[in-house]
Amino acid sequence: MKTFVGMSALLIVSVVVAEAAEVKPDSINSASLSTISAERASKPSADPDPAIIRLQVLLDRAGISPGVIDGIFGKNVTQAVASFEKMMGMPADGTIDPDVISRLETGGPIIDTYTVTTDDAKGLVDHIPADYGEKAKMPSLGYTSVAEKLSERFHMHIDLLTALNPGSDFVPGETVQVAMPGSPRQGKVARIEADKTAGQVTAYDNRDVLLAAYPATVGSEDNPSPEGTHKVKGVARMPVFKYNPKVNFKQGENDKILTIAKGPNGPVGSVWIDLTEPTYGIHGTPDPELINKVGSHGCVRLTNWDAEELAEMVKPGVVVRFVN
Repeated sequence: MKTFVGMSALLIVSVVVAEAAEVKPDSINSASLSTISAERASKPSADPDPAIIRLQVLLDRAGISPGVIDGIFGKNVTQAVASFEKMMGMPADGTIDPDVISRLETGGPIIDTYTVTTDDAKGLVDHIPADYGEKAKMPSLGYTSVAEKLSERFHMHIDLLTALNPGSDFVPGETVQVAMPGSPRQGKVARIEADKTAGQVTAYDNRDVLLAAYPATVGSEDNPSPEGTHKVKGVARMPVFKYNPKVNFKQGENDKILTIAKGPNGPVGSVWIDLTEPTYGIHGTPDPELINKVGSHGCVRLTNWDAEELAEMVKPGVVVRFVN
């Protein structure tokens, strides 16, 4: 996961840097969504905002993923608000009005404590090389630190996690402050829509009721996703990645077939939802902060936690429709 500086550089709009409220657990837990005006949302700060963090966590709890919880108002948050309104049967205009706020607000702290366990420190690796040939030499592609593991578990940007825990070493026995996004969404998905233009995946039940929505990277100009309607073929958790430059894409100077070990930092993350269209799927990513910001090699890319949640709600035969 990258820094907020790297992330802000990806924004196309001009970023207006305002004086940011201090990011502490109390400031987030006491933040009011009513302070998020339309003007404020249209001119996001480069610094994490306690009210936006609160909004992101509440959306996540409602089954509408904002992507990485980072306290920055952007396209993924705007679309999440509109999807929440759609789920509630409201006009989906993305406006954070009193009705939206009253429906979003739930009990329980937004930020709470967590004690690091010995299991959290297991399965780590020293680094993740960029080159696929070097990746193929590794026995696993696990997390590189306890902080990275916890940031994904609690759907947070690693910079927000470290900002909430200044000076922390994230060692077993230490108590740290984390976001509380709630339990994974449950239900049975009957159909999925992957919207290339919006950069979003939406899942519906057999009554055509919106169950969940996720920010997504859906192909790219150079490697477009498939057209039309397909179906879920199966689900693979912690998949091994088979790299074939003649079938998939060319990475670096690698022109031979490679087998890349499983792990959350693998090319397709922690889960692969296989589609009936050969070589295509819905999958996780080692770079959740880049979802809907950079293109993919044709597949549908979600954060690891969103892909895992969706995988639990699908079965073979679920319809997946690609729309513009």
